[in-house]
Amino acid sequence: MTDDVAKIVAELRQDHHNMRLLLDLIEREATLIYDGGSPDYDLLFDIMHYMTVYPDAVHHPKEDRIYSELRVVRPDLTAGFQRISMDHRDIAEAGRNIRDNLSSIAAGNVIDRKAVVAETLRYVNNLRSHMQWEELDLFRRCLAMANEGHKFLTSEEAQERGDPLFGEKVAKSFDNLYRQIKRASRSPQGTAEEGAADEGRSGNH
Repeated sequence: MTDDVAKIVAELRQDHHNMRLLLDLIEREATLIYDGGSPDYDLLFDIMHYMTVYPDAVHHPKEDRIYSELRVVRPDLTAGFQRISMDHRDIAEAGRNIRDNLSSIAAGNVIDRKAVVAETLRYVNNLRSHMQWEELDLFRRCLAMANEGHKFLTSEEAQERGDPLFGEKVAKSFDNLYRQIKRASRSPQGTAEEGAADEGRSGNH
């Protein structure tokens, strides 16, 4: 894993771009239930499975690491950031709960589907707000630290794992999700996502 602050921030921003594509898919599917339709619960499960194995397990710890460095080097720049690690834990817990509920639906268990959809949409809104806050504030403060001369992290290096969906090679368990992202990017309503999947993959290496 690189210790270059600017490169880490660029990687985190690329991850956010990729995550937004998935949040858009979640929102599209989840809102179908309010229109009398039926969401693709398998697709929702695949997305939430990815969210728990990469963003929660790799992306957020990377953000925690860069925040820890900022706290040591420039504690004056960390005001208001005390909750970032706790927020990451809350997001991860919500993601696991949604993933498990979607798994129960797929298994045919009796479960309040509208409640799961409502929880999923809250997750989408919370994660979008969290990422926007990080990009507008945390990342800027970290880059300010780098611009002032502290360009490399000295805190303990986090374990690096490749992105199983947007990385160099798509993991077999995410083949279907990758195809869905490609399909969404080609649909008329998906013009804002044109080439999204390939862009996300190329942005990580």
